[in-house]
Amino acid sequence: MAWHAVAKADDVQEGKVLAASAADKMIALYRIDGTFYATSDICTHAFALLSDGYLDGDCIECPIHQALFHVPTGEVRAEPATEPLRTFPVKVDGEMLMVEITD
Repeated sequence: MAWHAVAKADDVQEGKVLAASAADKMIALYRIDGTFYATSDICTHAFALLSDGYLDGDCIECPIHQALFHVPTGEVRAEPATEPLRTFPVKVDGEMLMVEITD
């Protein structure tokens, strides 16, 4: 297990998505109601960047086929996706956002 610095906390705006990468993983960062989250940035249905998608409350919509995922859990909320998103633990260390990647 390793923690990776991925962005400054101030760079992740409330209600927005920010693309980042760490340990060869493409990651989407979110700030929802003041809490930070991290998921895979790739839709599980087809290759699309969720950081280009639409954040509605605590769900991210894929920009290609409108699959919908619950950001805190990665759970699929609307097809065509059937596989959940990978989520990553996030912590704030000083001004930096850290994401834990276990593989």
